[in-house]
Amino acid sequence: MLRVTNLDRSLQFYTEQLGMGLLRRKDYPEGRFTLAFVGYENESKQAAIELTWNWDIHQYELGDSYGHIAIEVDDVYKACEEIKLRGGKIIREAGPMKGGTTVLAFLEDPDGYKIELLGPK
Repeated sequence: MLRVTNLDRSLQFYTEQLGMGLLRRKDYPEGRFTLAFVGYENESKQAAIELTWNWDIHQYELGDSYGHIAIEVDDVYKACEEIKLRGGKIIREAGPMKGGTTVLAFLEDPDGYKIELLGPK
């Protein structure tokens, strides 16, 4: 689960820049929050990310215990180019992992959460 400060902006990032689908969304007016689940397939087949928007909170401290979300892709270089064309923020360009053969890159979502793309090329 990731707490987000602007649900529409975050949904746009995860669906348009990363190509995930909005799996489900529900408002909880009494609790003043919304939950939205995004992913590449139905949650019964693959993991999903829960985005939590607390209506009255406009900023979070990310903390130092959070690392990143990792997403495997077929071609990291191509994925980065496509994400950049859609306005995404790549913070570590695609290239080999230090000391290994896996190719990886990092990007940032609108709230500053780090996302790793990794794959064979």
